[in-house]
Amino acid sequence: TPAAHLTRWQRIRMAMEELGPSFVKLGQIAATRPDMIPQELCDELAKLHDTVAPFPFNQAKQTVEAELGDSIEAIFEKFDKTPVASASIAQVHKAVLPASGEPGRTASGEPGRTASGEVVAVKIQRPGIRRTIEVDLEIMMDIAVLMEKYLHGLDAVHPVGIVEEFARTIRKELDFSIEAGHIERFARNFQGNDTIFVPKVFRELSSRKVLTMEFVEGVKVSDISALREDGFDLELIASRGADLLLEQVFVHGFFHADPHPGNILILPDNVICFLDYGMMGTISPRHKDSLADMVIGIVRRDEKQITKAVLDLSVGDEPEAAERLEADVADFIEQHFYRSLKDINMGELITQLVQLLVKHRLRIIPDFYLLTKALATAEGNGRKLWPDFDMIKNTEPFARKIMAERFSPKTLAKGMYRSGIDLGHLLRDLPGDIREIVAQIKRGRMHVEFEHRGLEPMLKKHDQISNRIAFALVLAALIIGSSVIVLSGIPPKWYGIPVLGIVGYLAAGAMGFWLLVSILRHGKM
Repeated sequence: TPAAHLTRWQRIRMAMEELGPSFVKLGQIAATRPDMIPQELCDELAKLHDTVAPFPFNQAKQTVEAELGDSIEAIFEKFDKTPVASASIAQVHKAVLPASGEPGRTASGEPGRTASGEVVAVKIQRPGIRRTIEVDLEIMMDIAVLMEKYLHGLDAVHPVGIVEEFARTIRKELDFSIEAGHIERFARNFQGNDTIFVPKVFRELSSRKVLTMEFVEGVKVSDISALREDGFDLELIASRGADLLLEQVFVHGFFHADPHPGNILILPDNVICFLDYGMMGTISPRHKDSLADMVIGIVRRDEKQITKAVLDLSVGDEPEAAERLEADVADFIEQHFYRSLKDINMGELITQLVQLLVKHRLRIIPDFYLLTKALATAEGNGRKLWPDFDMIKNTEPFARKIMAERFSPKTLAKGMYRSGIDLGHLLRDLPGDIREIVAQIKRGRMHVEFEHRGLEPMLKKHDQISNRIAFALVLAALIIGSSVIVLSGIPPKWYGIPVLGIVGYLAAGAMGFWLLVSILRHGKM
């Protein structure tokens, strides 16, 4: 059969496709986790597509009318029955708003009149998909619990935590009002930037299951031949796309986590438009600093700076982990940095650094995997557009800006202000806290508890020694007692020997043999 020629990883990918939307989504996210699964499986799961057959128009119509509270003919001037796109969670229909402009709220949320005659994209959630996903999540959690219970060595991977993280992500994707908020926040971040176009949202025509936004027509970034025919500047698009993603990460700390070619359109004047804002990532200011340190460390080939940065991005580090990790990072640099920076694949580099952390049983913050995926995807898009594209060259200015801002007067003043507030709170609360401690001591309610760690093996060995000594004393007493009974000649007798003494000797022999076997089994003689 054809399946006999498939690899193990291909079979896993095909099984996930057959299991349905939840498992497809899980596979897509797992493809960004080289710490969790082998790289070969990551590459295979990256091929998962959630394009599925569309659901019937009458079901789409029922959902729209139930969510928006009116007939579809009254809401839209025109509504295409055939969807323009269909995925595992939703499908998108093209529609036209009525020309009259009914009263309502604008895309920004301000009172006004809806846009007249605008062409819109209506994203409609699949009927019953929420229940299907909840059942799938229960199955995944049961599997994860069994994996942690019976498969050795999965404590570092923590399958239950991965399923919980996935459940949180996919439940957010099921609420289209959250995605609408993502789009509006994204638009505010890039307000005034004419290199990017963000479709506006029609809040008055959106809900948890329906999302209406401006319909955008453009050329997919993956359609290289069409871009060339239409006269687009491929080198500019590659650089601009990377800069936009890096601005999302290093400036706003809020980034599009799934910038694959199907989610990026190129508009006239080389303007870039991102689609599908269901999966977004966030990165805190502290982690932005660590990421900047890592990029600068890569540029400088500085293993100490790279090690410190990746440890700052991880949790669960031990005091001795840094030295071992630094030695591995130094070896890693020797293996990869003999080439020029433009020949280094930044996505692969960060992925392999993460694998080093896994080797040292360190865990990375969850959103860092989304960031790694986004950077790797953006780099792949850039190199398809322009083979000489250098992601590290584009990243370095953003990283240096972050590092320079640390020592700017504004940042230092803000840090001193926050420290001053914390110190003020401490000085304000300290007298009361000390008074409370003294009062507890006076009332005799102060208890000091000690907790020992690492003594369990010693205590276990101590108990084992004590048990063997007690066992030996009982054995000796049994032999001596049996000897006294034999010499005393207490009846009943068997062949002139007291039966009670014989029984004592037999019991002592069995106990002695048992003790000897136990000692030999543990290799202690």
